[in-house]
Amino acid sequence: MESKSITKQFHSYLWAFILVALSACMGNVVDGIIVGNLISEDGVSAINLSKPINQFIFTLHLLINAGAGMLVAFALGRNNLAEARRYFTRALSLSACLGLLLTIFGGLLFPDATARMLCSNDHILPLANDYMRVLLIGSPVYILMFGLSTMVGVDGKPKLVSLAVIVDNVLNLFLDIVFIKWFDWGIAGSSSATVVGHVVGIAILLTHWWKPENRRLRFDFSLSDSVPARSLYGKIISQGAPLAIASICLTLLLFSANSIVLSTLGRTGIFAFAVCMNLLQIYNLFLSGTCQTLQSLGAVQAGKGDEQGLRMVLRHAFRFITVAMIVTCVYVLVWPQSIVYLFGADEVAFVTEGARALRIFSVSFIPFCYIYVMMIVYKLYGHHRMALFISFALSLTVIPVLWIMSRTSPQLLWYSYLIAYAIVVLAIVLIHKLSHVELKLKEPADTQS
Repeated sequence: MESKSITKQFHSYLWAFILVALSACMGNVVDGIIVGNLISEDGVSAINLSKPINQFIFTLHLLINAGAGMLVAFALGRNNLAEARRYFTRALSLSACLGLLLTIFGGLLFPDATARMLCSNDHILPLANDYMRVLLIGSPVYILMFGLSTMVGVDGKPKLVSLAVIVDNVLNLFLDIVFIKWFDWGIAGSSSATVVGHVVGIAILLTHWWKPENRRLRFDFSLSDSVPARSLYGKIISQGAPLAIASICLTLLLFSANSIVLSTLGRTGIFAFAVCMNLLQIYNLFLSGTCQTLQSLGAVQAGKGDEQGLRMVLRHAFRFITVAMIVTCVYVLVWPQSIVYLFGADEVAFVTEGARALRIFSVSFIPFCYIYVMMIVYKLYGHHRMALFISFALSLTVIPVLWIMSRTSPQLLWYSYLIAYAIVVLAIVLIHKLSHVELKLKEPADTQS
């Protein structure tokens, strides 16, 4: 009976989070398609060059809200509402403050310097500048949308999160066309549409607190006698650090990869790379749904100390992600041109290079997904050092491989990711065996430390 209950909960969380990821994924991908067709291939490249900013904002969310979300889940699993509310309060307050700092410094004081730092091509720079300025000004909306989605999901309302994100992205896509084509705002209209969509999404998420029975999580700035404020923030950051570090490394990777590809393969190469990063959004659709389910339902089982329940969640997760990746990879290997054409490519060079890169990346992203899921698994079992190692290795290994390939074999540059992830897999296996790591639940107190 317990087995059926966990299976039902798993699929309930999984499909709700996949709907969230699908909506976000389609928002990002279709965003690129609209810009590619209404503006140019360089517009697609400009959006890709701005992704380090998106990734940095998401990093702040992971550091604060993802870490706090797991702590809230542990506390709810032990029926400790007071502790859950304290983590919830600190996480959202800190998110809002950091978002405002990004608005002031990145969006208002130094927008031109930020764009120049991320884009070295004078032909693409004006588009990148217009897009990034609006993105940075809307930073608080981005991080609060991510944070509230996490907390409402952990509080047992994943379907409301699905609704909010779906409405958010549908509105975003509609306003893309309105702002770009009808208002003639150019590429700034695309980022403006995203900000407006997030505002509406936040409004929907806040309806979670309309009903008294949904107020398990609410603002509580009080402190317990045994837990000082510094300790609360320390635990939040400690819990979210591996995920945040992985994201920081990914931000650095995006910045480095964009620079290397642009300098090595030019406009054709950076367009192909942008299309491949949109393919990654499809993989992230399944990866995000799986990982958020693990962080929510898996953390509750860990908080209860239910070893069998946690292992059942893990089996469902690995089975699902395997099937999803195989289906996606086969499609891309057989019909890569169909993806390239979606982004407005009409020159033979853009189509040829894009199709070649897509085939290679479709295979490269498979080990990436498994590695990322294993990082969550190590966190759930309390092996924080292993999770931390994966956080660093997942992206930082790619940068030197990418640089070496650009200098020695630029025609094989797209294989850099696959080679790097193979190295990371071997390193994880060796460290796991040499360190005698065991995937068994520790005592509840250790699990959250």
